[in-house]
Amino acid sequence: MLLAHGGGQTKRAWKRVSGLLAAQGFRAIALDLRGHGESDWVEDGAYDVADFARDLIAVAGSLEREPALIGASLGGLAGITAEGTLAPGTFASLTLVDVAPQMEEGGVARIVSFMAAHAREGFASPQEAARVISDYLPHRQSRTASSGLAHYLRQRSDGRYYWHWDPAFIDSVIRRRAEGEEASMVARTELVEAASRLTLPVHLIRGGSSDLVSAESVAHFRQLVPHAQYTDIAEATHMVVGDQNDAFGDAILDFLVRTHGNGTVA
Repeated sequence: MLLAHGGGQTKRAWKRVSGLLAAQGFRAIALDLRGHGESDWVEDGAYDVADFARDLIAVAGSLEREPALIGASLGGLAGITAEGTLAPGTFASLTLVDVAPQMEEGGVARIVSFMAAHAREGFASPQEAARVISDYLPHRQSRTASSGLAHYLRQRSDGRYYWHWDPAFIDSVIRRRAEGEEASMVARTELVEAASRLTLPVHLIRGGSSDLVSAESVAHFRQLVPHAQYTDIAEATHMVVGDQNDAFGDAILDFLVRTHGNGTVA
């Protein structure tokens, strides 16, 4: 099982999920995507979805057999691009976590705004970062400056705390969005075409309260990939794994065990 996190996250997002998969006999491999966590930053700012997709293809190719990919948000987009366009047959199955080719502009804008707000100037303290996260995720219990939060921050020589990811990543997202509607349409069309070519087992999981993937987004995806299984997780937002970890775990295990058996994929 190859687990690819969303933009601004790290492999730690899959900590509990990895344990669930291992308990079923699967080998769970969680990555820090390029520019995130402990992975290197890219000097030339190559942070397009296709760049992340090529990384997943390279990792999958280093394994003994095709892995099942579980991709959240950015990781899911990279998975669609890898399997549907760049290298069909890379994965044994594809689980997409609250992501689809057609997404709600308001939800995308909210995520981009949150990530860009402190990308360059950082925070005076972990407590300040915790307050910013709580404001962004008001439905969750307020987060304190715990030891877990330390994995998402880096203190630099100026004494301030910065996100663990390369600011050039969000710069590239903003730049693409600024290129205008025509460029956005091209990107969406490429994702639509990639999704329409998926022939492997696919499972789309949506947060029932997601502001990114709407019911219309799901209907559009199911037209593109009619064989896909679909699960809606109530009371979860775009951050499905963190919001409803137990329900998410049950959903992925049901699909993966029925598709691959217990621990027979990688």
